Amino acid sequence: MTERNVCDFGADPSGRLVSTAAIQRAIAETGHNDTLVIPAGRFLTGSLFLKSGMTLHLEAGAQLLGSQSLDDYPLIDTRVAGIDMRWPAAIINIIDCHDVSITGGGTIDGQGLVWWQRFWGDDERSGMLGDYSARGLRWVVDYDCQRPRNILVYESERITLRDFTSRESGFWNVHLCYSRHITLDSVQISNSAGPSTDGIDIDSCEQVRVERCVVSCNDDNICIKAGRGQEAASKARSARDIVIRDCTLNSGSGITLGSETSGGIERVLIEHNRFNGTGVGFRIKSARNRGGFIRDIKVRHLQLVDVRFPVMIQLNWFAQYSYGERGDLTDKPDHWRKLADDVQGEAGLTHVSNLTLENISARRSESSVFSRAFFIEGYPDRPVSALTLASIVIDASEFGKISGVNGLVLHDVQVTAADTTQDVNDTYER
Repeated sequence: MTERNVCDFGADPSGRLVSTAAIQRAIAETGHNDTLVIPAGRFLTGSLFLKSGMTLHLEAGAQLLGSQSLDDYPLIDTRVAGIDMRWPAAIINIIDCHDVSITGGGTIDGQGLVWWQRFWGDDERSGMLGDYSARGLRWVVDYDCQRPRNILVYESERITLRDFTSRESGFWNVHLCYSRHITLDSVQISNSAGPSTDGIDIDSCEQVRVERCVVSCNDDNICIKAGRGQEAASKARSARDIVIRDCTLNSGSGITLGSETSGGIERVLIEHNRFNGTGVGFRIKSARNRGGFIRDIKVRHLQLVDVRFPVMIQLNWFAQYSYGERGDLTDKPDHWRKLADDVQGEAGLTHVSNLTLENISARRSESSVFSRAFFIEGYPDRPVSALTLASIVIDASEFGKISGVNGLVLHDVQVTAADTTQDVNDTYER
């Protein structure tokens, strides 16, 4: 095995010059089973494309800084929030590869502020979001506003991501899509306040293990997805055989299944995770036009502190984003038509079944912290089937609600709920 250093190929460690071409040359010269080293320093780059059999090692003190020019991110065929479409490549891309690793104590920094402002402006209410919302187009703005991800793994297998930090991504931090046999171990996600800055998204993948990761972000900390609409339903590429274990979730929206469920989500184990000040603990979200299934899910041994919604199931989530007035799309982009191609009628109701939540503890550090123990809303016309809640202790402001469930089993569930004067909306739309 040989180690190569990107500086030997002309990469600039000062961060003043764009080093994309130099680093890509170094990747091309890295042999099978060889390691390419990013040494301590600041390396400004656009999209990089790894190849099979290599290891990219970011030494402690190494920073890959994402370019803030969209021209440095070529459009590729990918999937974005459940829709197959053209979209800018990520900073680091593993596409149609096998046996690739990214390791080391360095950092991938998306320098995402410019992309966040592109989406919601300086005031978080203008930008493309404000413009599209004013025109009744909230349902499509996330797809039209092109924002690079930090890492993309796509149609690949036997991939390991270990020890590095991903921060300030323009969009999702780590996106795994259409891939299998993936390991994330001790990865740190540290995003501040950007829109849709998910930590880890597991999208129509199988045999995925996420362990000992620490995730702070401004949306879902860890999310499992399976596509949106008729195209995803037809492909039927489910997300399955996934383990999320021994992770720490701080700011963000917790561990989520959905809202893209059209291809199906099954055989998921979530255990021994800690939540600190997270908006949600465990959540399922979908809409009446997604379809698919969520089944055979085990959630156990969770410790939650100051979590607003410890357990949340919303199957009619975020109407403006999920539905919207579509109108005549004849002259609109292809991805608009895909978004409008819903799973119709009864088939559009996601079938949630065989869900067990057990050994969960949720507490508040102070009585003034708002928490609603349960917010569970199944479809009246297709209830959640076979939901077991066991060995659960929750200290909350409110009990909340459990509705739209057939086959509910409660065993040793203790909820201490006190009245609160706070006015908190029932919906949670991240």
